[in-house]
Amino acid sequence: MGCRGCRSFAGQLCDLASRSGRSGLSRATREAASLAVMATPQFILDLRRHIGHAPLWLAGSSAVVVRDGPRGPQVLLVQRADDGEWTPVCGIIEPGERPDEAIVREIHEETGIVAEVVQLVRVNVTAPVTYPNGDRCQFLDHDFLCRWVSGEPIVGDDESSHTGFFGTDQLPPMAPRHRRCIEIALNPADTVIMSSDIATPALQETR
Repeated sequence: MGCRGCRSFAGQLCDLASRSGRSGLSRATREAASLAVMATPQFILDLRRHIGHAPLWLAGSSAVVVRDGPRGPQVLLVQRADDGEWTPVCGIIEPGERPDEAIVREIHEETGIVAEVVQLVRVNVTAPVTYPNGDRCQFLDHDFLCRWVSGEPIVGDDESSHTGFFGTDQLPPMAPRHRRCIEIALNPADTVIMSSDIATPALQETR
């Protein structure tokens, strides 16, 4: 099915697809925690029974879902119920699930939106995070550019308090990591960006 004109941002996405603060916590740790505030999957609860609070290395997916608005591109965001922060849709990849399948599922579960993946834009190592109960984990996050297909945003579960589309020039305050995710998705490189939130000289953002 062809794209209309391709002057709209959605048309450009189709063209791309065809070619392809808490006290005591560092900023990086708070940003990593925002990825993991979703309900804990059963497989993690099962693992915790065996390993206790030992560090877990987990795979996650995040989505910058874009649609054309009356004044230009709009981005889908959710406001977390626990800390009030605005973020792109994100979630934990279930065992055996592909990262792209996981994020399409998460988008629909959290917002009611039907979306499709355009391309993977970044793979990012988050900062380690320790939760109040002592559980420790770290994420390998897959950031996707996605195209809105249908539906209007609704709060789909108790993990979020609000959701909606925002113009790219009217984004609410959010953590730098999430702003960077949106920036990368709206200006995708020819190759996937590899990055890390860990502040060490050896770990720099590369394309």
